[in-house]
Amino acid sequence: MAGAKNHQYHILPPSIWPLFGAFSALVLAAGGIMVMHSYPSAYFVFFIGVGLVAITMFGWWGKVIQEAHAGDHTPIVQLHLRYGMILFIASEVMFFVGWFWAWFDFSLFPSHVEAVGGQWPPKGMEVLNAWQFPLLNTLILLCSGCTVTWAHHALIHGDREGLKKGLWLTILLGISFSCFQAYEYMEAPFPFKAASEGGSSYGGAFFMATGFHGFHVIVGTIFLIVNLVRAYKGDFTPKQHFGFEAAAWYWHFVDVVWLFLFASIYIWGGWGAPVHG
Repeated sequence: MAGAKNHQYHILPPSIWPLFGAFSALVLAAGGIMVMHSYPSAYFVFFIGVGLVAITMFGWWGKVIQEAHAGDHTPIVQLHLRYGMILFIASEVMFFVGWFWAWFDFSLFPSHVEAVGGQWPPKGMEVLNAWQFPLLNTLILLCSGCTVTWAHHALIHGDREGLKKGLWLTILLGISFSCFQAYEYMEAPFPFKAASEGGSSYGGAFFMATGFHGFHVIVGTIFLIVNLVRAYKGDFTPKQHFGFEAAAWYWHFVDVVWLFLFASIYIWGGWGAPVHG
């Protein structure tokens, strides 16, 4: 029959979501720039952008879920979805490489940074104790990696109760990590300010690297919550569960990044400096 589908690829119908998403990102970016420059009504524009991006996510990803239920995600389509997720995580790796680069540039060549007085950490600065909350958060994330793997194996073997329990535990561990890190930030003995405002490169590099990781933990937790809701709705099968697989990959990526942060920033980066508390 003319026009009959004779391949395993999914040809997408026309959709408004790419255009709507681009416009939403433009509003969000404009709002963010306005906030940085203290324009009037800047936060109004920024949060309008946040809302539009959220609508895009719900609408577009909801459409992807509908396509999966309709049988459009053939094995070759699932393979390409995995390639897409792998490339996305690779881009995230390079994002963190930038923050590690800044940290090691400051720490290995402190004489080039006037704000630290040729010493790293800056002379007289107290640092956070790596063997208190940072170590606890490391154990929390390592445990969460185990629980999300348990959930994945339970799904593969058709154990939906194990899937739900593993997701619940991972989500609770992720929330615990975020709470402990928020408390750590409140107790930090150094500020997140420019050197001209009484801060230092140490504080800026520390908060940017660990803060963006914390943001990724929050995103990953939301990702897992969505998967938990879908699990209760009966989604996912042992052979078709890319949504869960992508969340698990992302969570393991977050775990690995934290291990590097813990080793290089908390332990090595604060070596020899007086410890806060």
